[in-house]
Amino acid sequence: MSGNTLGTLFCVTNFGESHGPAIGCVVDGCPPGLSLTEADIQIDLDRRRPGTSRHVTQRQEADQVEILSGVYQGKTTGTPIALLIRNADARSKDYSAIADTFRPGHADIAYFKKYGERDPRGGGRSSARLTAPTVAAGAIAKKWLNEQYGTLIRGYMSQLGPVPMPFLSWEHVENNPFFSANDAVVAELETYMDQLRKDGDSVGARIEVVAEHLPAGWGEPIYDRLDADIAHAMMGLNAVKGVEIGAGFHSITQRGSEHGDEITPEGFLTNHAGGILGGISTGQPITVSLAIKPTSSIRIERRSVDRAGLPVLVQTLGRHDPCVGIRATPIAESLLAIVLADHALRHRAQCGEPSPAVRFS
Repeated sequence: MSGNTLGTLFCVTNFGESHGPAIGCVVDGCPPGLSLTEADIQIDLDRRRPGTSRHVTQRQEADQVEILSGVYQGKTTGTPIALLIRNADARSKDYSAIADTFRPGHADIAYFKKYGERDPRGGGRSSARLTAPTVAAGAIAKKWLNEQYGTLIRGYMSQLGPVPMPFLSWEHVENNPFFSANDAVVAELETYMDQLRKDGDSVGARIEVVAEHLPAGWGEPIYDRLDADIAHAMMGLNAVKGVEIGAGFHSITQRGSEHGDEITPEGFLTNHAGGILGGISTGQPITVSLAIKPTSSIRIERRSVDRAGLPVLVQTLGRHDPCVGIRATPIAESLLAIVLADHALRHRAQCGEPSPAVRFS
């Protein structure tokens, strides 16, 4: 199976299965001299970890990361950084009933048609469990970007199913299980999710990610545009069905006189472009919005077929997130960090360090 590596100079190769002995990744291209410990990485892994509230899967995984290489005396050496996260609470028997059938909306049938084999335990390679190594790698990218450029990458949930969450303050995000920037709607979200869980159903979500304090000049025209690479990475996140940069689909109804961000000697007046023009960063905040589909593994019986092509009814038992978007915020932050770290190194290789004079807040 190919297609498990993200990046050109800052590269992340992901490995493992949901119910295998361990999952992990190799981070290649991280510059030497970065102070790095397992505690630096664990912070974001704990934000993504399952079992943290009644609204997510109750699979109990500590997600304790182990650094196996690439760090000596607390600093990166420039060699590949191998990260390992051991699986401790897999319950493979929960999936025995679907070993020969295909869950509607899940990757089961696509995997089987492509490879002729599949690991049904927890979704195998297509499981959201494989986002933990991405978060671990993203924590390294986040730290390097912040130390080198002061870049700050943050995200929040702006909508859960039919419930919108207007942004109030970043201070709210880490104080509730939904990563909502609006504490006022948390009670409504709790009630909605409790009923959803009783119904045995699932729902989607919208996630916003913002990168601030980064230079202009990152990205390439045409094929390696920064926005194209961001969209490519975000679409690699389980359940993402749509990516917007800046105004996104709102651009359809905007006129050019509104959408084109006017420029003054002090900087841009608006940011409909989402911090990227012509595939290159402008120095403004990069804004990304993700549409997350409903979880495919639900308790409601759905029509499908078995390996022989015969009709069956499929009911997925076990422990699943009624809304995978609830834990998606730190994953989206990490993917954006990995892409930005990669483009920072690519820009430095071709053009040297960008001038602080072209930064716009």
